[in-house]
Amino acid sequence: MRPVDVLVFSYGALKGHRLRTMLMLLAMAIGVAAVIVLTAVGEGARRYVTEQFSSLGTHLLIVIPGRAETAGSTPAALLGETPRPLTIRDTAAFRRHSGIRRIAPVIVGEVSVSWKSRQRQAAVIGTTAEFIDIRRWNVARGRFLPPGDPERLSPVCVIGSRIRQELFGPHLPLGKMVTIGDRRFRVIGVLGSKGRSIGVDTEEVVIIPVASAQMLFNTDTLFRVIVEARSRNRIPGVKTHILDVTRKRHQGKEDVTVITQDAVLSTFDKILHSLTLTVGGIAAISLAVAGILVMNVMLISVTQRTTEIGLLKALGALRRQIMAMMLTEAAILSTAGALLGIAAGEAGTAIIEVIYPDLPVTAPLWSVAAAFGVALATGLVFGVLPARRAAMLDPVDALKGH
Repeated sequence: MRPVDVLVFSYGALKGHRLRTMLMLLAMAIGVAAVIVLTAVGEGARRYVTEQFSSLGTHLLIVIPGRAETAGSTPAALLGETPRPLTIRDTAAFRRHSGIRRIAPVIVGEVSVSWKSRQRQAAVIGTTAEFIDIRRWNVARGRFLPPGDPERLSPVCVIGSRIRQELFGPHLPLGKMVTIGDRRFRVIGVLGSKGRSIGVDTEEVVIIPVASAQMLFNTDTLFRVIVEARSRNRIPGVKTHILDVTRKRHQGKEDVTVITQDAVLSTFDKILHSLTLTVGGIAAISLAVAGILVMNVMLISVTQRTTEIGLLKALGALRRQIMAMMLTEAAILSTAGALLGIAAGEAGTAIIEVIYPDLPVTAPLWSVAAAFGVALATGLVFGVLPARRAAMLDPVDALKGH
């Protein structure tokens, strides 16, 4: 028998039992679609986290008060206290390094913001003029915080677009005085809308000078210090410099934690990549279930087609040809089921992307190829037993239907 004859015969056999064929195609397609959708979600989560951290800026280091080894291990740590506060003057000392492009101290809190009779709670960020360039934000109207001595009090603020809309409505906010907590500030700018970035919604924040924030929240310690290095290869030197300065200024204690953006991204990337592989592997179990279904249905098929197989062997068909025909049927089923599964998986991915537009859900090519390959291999492996059983039938007994 020629290969073409084997294909035609196998296709005809599958076409003759449409319900059985459709069930096997459905089982294989569900398995492949599950692999594609779950790996797409995992890959989307990885890309989302990467994009969120990239939106912070590039070549960043984040200086946090307290040692990472002891964070949360003492009552003081649980209350947000540190043995020695990280101060604005520490930030000025950090700046004395050629590898640092920008540096911004940060204080974060939440207070009420009001204008005339309108009032609402808002997140308040105390920082300096360089913060906006580090975070890659933009000002839609007016200007950002003025440069100058970070220890100088200045009653000015920049508000998010939603704060502007809820407090001022149709009125122009620039130059107006708002009450933040128990102090008054003049609005000098409105942030452009960039949505949520690492838990911060730019539309719902109020930014004030860092010294004014210390006065407002009655604290002398900083929440974070964000440092932007001039290039990636300057990051290690900048980190070493920050730790050295901390030891000199804090009586020999290295009581800060310096986190590099690359380290955070690398950690998240490894975790989410492993998660993607795990959920993909779990979904691949459904392909094994589909393979078992293919094997069982084909065993039934061999029993039903005993006379047909006996006739082929009586006409001179060899065992290897009988096996080839049965395995071809399994290959056709697996290939068609995999293609249907890929189509269903891509459709499911598109639906998820519509429901969750912020999540960049895209099935990686390796998962599509792996799902197709595993589906084909599963069909062939589980098709070997029915094929061997058909090839081993005795022609005379097969013609009798035994």
